[in-house]
Amino acid sequence: MSDLSAIVKAYDVRGVVPDELDEECAQALGAAFADVAAAPDGATLVAVGHDMRDSSPGLAAAFAEGAAWRGVDVVMIGLCSTDGLYYVSGSRGIAGAMFTASHNPAQYNGIKMCHPGARPVGRGAGLEQVQHLAEQYLDEGIPAAERHGEIRTEDTLADYAQHLRSLVGLDGQRPLKVVIDAGNGMAGLTAGAVLGTEAGLPDLGLEIVPMYFELDGTFPNHEANPLDPDNLIDLQTAVIAEQADIGLAFDGDADRCFVIDERGVAVNPSAVTALVGLRELEKEKAAGREATVIHNLITSRAVPELIEAAGGRAVRTRVGHSFIKAQMAEEQAVFGGEHSAHYYFRDFWFADTGMLAAMHVLQALGSSSATLSELSEIYTPYYSSGEINSRVSDPDAALQRVRDAFADDIASGVVAVEEFDGVTFSHWDAAPRWWFNLRSSNTEPLLRLNVEAHDEDILAKITDGVLAVVREGQEDDDE
Repeated sequence: MSDLSAIVKAYDVRGVVPDELDEECAQALGAAFADVAAAPDGATLVAVGHDMRDSSPGLAAAFAEGAAWRGVDVVMIGLCSTDGLYYVSGSRGIAGAMFTASHNPAQYNGIKMCHPGARPVGRGAGLEQVQHLAEQYLDEGIPAAERHGEIRTEDTLADYAQHLRSLVGLDGQRPLKVVIDAGNGMAGLTAGAVLGTEAGLPDLGLEIVPMYFELDGTFPNHEANPLDPDNLIDLQTAVIAEQADIGLAFDGDADRCFVIDERGVAVNPSAVTALVGLRELEKEKAAGREATVIHNLITSRAVPELIEAAGGRAVRTRVGHSFIKAQMAEEQAVFGGEHSAHYYFRDFWFADTGMLAAMHVLQALGSSSATLSELSEIYTPYYSSGEINSRVSDPDAALQRVRDAFADDIASGVVAVEEFDGVTFSHWDAAPRWWFNLRSSNTEPLLRLNVEAHDEDILAKITDGVLAVVREGQEDDDE
């Protein structure tokens, strides 16, 4: 009996090629996806795109053949970013599948799937059914539909670039020098198309300094994971050497974007969330509409404070794109941001797009006489630890030790405790202001700590104190 539980995750498919994910498996998943995501909506067309990994074209072709075998037509859009696939799904109202393993190493690949309108396929939204059917098709064969679907190819890059430009105008502002680190990932294709002239669109007047634009799924320069500070060093060095105004770093499938200021310092994604959220809020207010901005619980307290001070509504959600996308749609939120540099837009079918977030930052910077460090300081009033992982033998016991350490303050009401996506301990309503969240990993014996405080000394004190309790009696704790 086939079992795909090792590669079907909460939000997507991810596994080692060919040991866990091969073309036979991709074909079965394509057939199952056609049954679950396309047929129930009456759709007769599915879009399939892929990243630059060596295994991606073959897997994408096999997936398309599986979908066609079940009677669904397929448009192959070839090399694209994940948000490029979402653009096709959203603008045409068709289901879609993107072959990528994002920031994972070269031996991995995977599939991000969506219903028509770029609505996510995940646990509770069709992914279990896709897995079950694919396992059945691997064991019994794929039954042929009365009509075999047609497979055709189409280049959608210019349309995608034009659509993003229609949402954020970048012409008519002061010239900016922009260093872009594509990490040998898909931003090497999309950045020049959207921000430059490589898709045949007009020149925006940006001076782009490309880094690692060559598409190479072996990632010869560094991992395409800008969440790891080590992978930002080359970009930070280049921004200073080039005397650039800003640096942008994208992950492998270019759906996440990290920002570097003119000093070579990383801009906190919470600051980007606040900056973009306020821009979208002002646009709604100008049209006479109220606006809601979504943020996950790890983002800075500055995000809801700034949004609400500007007359908007801030709604908190759990960490994870399936939660934030669902909350976005439920609240009809104009924008959503996560601490991991995923940014979601109502005007982009509630999907995430790092490129559109980058364009907002470029527009804000180009319309101001301030430097990016001066601009971002407005949105960064507090100090944060970033996410710190601790490997512990018993996460529940470690969390209980932390509860015990704060027991007196909790009992007296000085420290508030909230059970929401882990446990949050808060001393935010009185000086000294601080809060921290501890969350267990779903897949490893890890506790993830995020701390925020109103000054650096308090941040260090709380961070060091909590880590000492969490790591009590543990060895090799750092992750």
